[in-house]
Amino acid sequence: MVSKGKTTITFHSGILTIGGTIIEVSYEDAHIFFDFGTEYRPELGLKDDSLATLLKNRLVPELKGVYDPRLNYTYHGEDEQKYNETAVFLSHAHLDHSKMINYLDPAIPLYTLKETAKILQSLNRNGDFLIPSPFEKANFTREMTGLMAHDVVEVGQIKVELVPVDHDAYGACALLIHTPDAFITYTGDLRLHGYDRQFTLDFCQKARHTDLLMMEGVSISFDERDNEDIKVFSEEDLIAQLVTQVAANKKRQLTFNGYPANVKRFEQIIKQSPRTVVLEANMAALMQDVFDMNVPYYYPLNSDTTISSLDSKLEISYEELLADDHKYLWQAVANFEKLQSGGLYFHMDAQPLGDFDPKYQVFLDLLALKKVEFVRLACSGHAFPQDLDAIVSMIEPKILVPIHTLKPEKLENPYGKRILPTRGEKITEFKGE
Repeated sequence: MVSKGKTTITFHSGILTIGGTIIEVSYEDAHIFFDFGTEYRPELGLKDDSLATLLKNRLVPELKGVYDPRLNYTYHGEDEQKYNETAVFLSHAHLDHSKMINYLDPAIPLYTLKETAKILQSLNRNGDFLIPSPFEKANFTREMTGLMAHDVVEVGQIKVELVPVDHDAYGACALLIHTPDAFITYTGDLRLHGYDRQFTLDFCQKARHTDLLMMEGVSISFDERDNEDIKVFSEEDLIAQLVTQVAANKKRQLTFNGYPANVKRFEQIIKQSPRTVVLEANMAALMQDVFDMNVPYYYPLNSDTTISSLDSKLEISYEELLADDHKYLWQAVANFEKLQSGGLYFHMDAQPLGDFDPKYQVFLDLLALKKVEFVRLACSGHAFPQDLDAIVSMIEPKILVPIHTLKPEKLENPYGKRILPTRGEKITEFKGE
């Protein structure tokens, strides 16, 4: 039983792995959770995303009183505390932080920044982005409260401020959490080399001298190694290199793809490309939803749906794109076998993501078979190792807890204590000595 008047942090998941972070902060009869995604383990080859399957494979944790009661889930944990108030917060729209929100109890409020809410609703337009609820219509997305930057939500005596940070998912935020006996900070995912670098700098000032900093460390998970990627050091650099390559290939079919939540990257591709950019219809609708931007678009092969909000005058036929070799830079999302031999495809943090995904080599082999040149222009959504150190130095936390990383021991705290929790571990002391 958790004692009265004491803040407790429970690390349910997201420890010694990348993604699937679910952490609980409780105080007396109130508790909050963040985030609500799943671990990404494509090598498991799971046949379904049912809650039972996810639990069995430890892709999501046992949680008390949080899952939709219609799922007939039985809690098997050790928490005996009774809670009168519960809330869930999302830091951003990436699936490892949001994929499971349709499994959340409909009675529990879900908070995020308004940009993230808008992106998730748009991406799940066809019901194929988030895990679907078995009790709702096919394109259902559960209700979210979209907040303004720096809004504060009170859950019992827990106060949570949503603070924007720079990440490759637009609308990303960190959480500043105040309880009567602790000041706790959760970074979400963040960096210092994107279009919103100042957001991260401002966040660091607001989080300064926090009692406990839960900080992502994706970039320290991997040893540096040479590869065939074009070296990219910022979002601006990525666009500059893309523009250079597009300009240098005047008579060639040019296609690309990127991660859809990075709408600012798509915005700059559209604005700076020497060729007319054509987006797949769902991506065009997302740009319209987020930026009120109307861009040329197409419907993929065998598409049987139309998006009424899109301007029909901007539609380009798929056949025209397949035949083009000089006018368009267009977003290819499927049917890569139909691309022209000798074309050039730019892979910009799109699916499949990399070597850890079994589909990645299959994808490369298909392009090679078609003699389509593959160019990877990747710009991480996560702070570089030296920038992680810089962020820690700006915040000077009393306690540092590295999460969302395979190698948490590589992130140090010269300003106080460091804790490397295990999955399921609880923290109740917040003295950094």
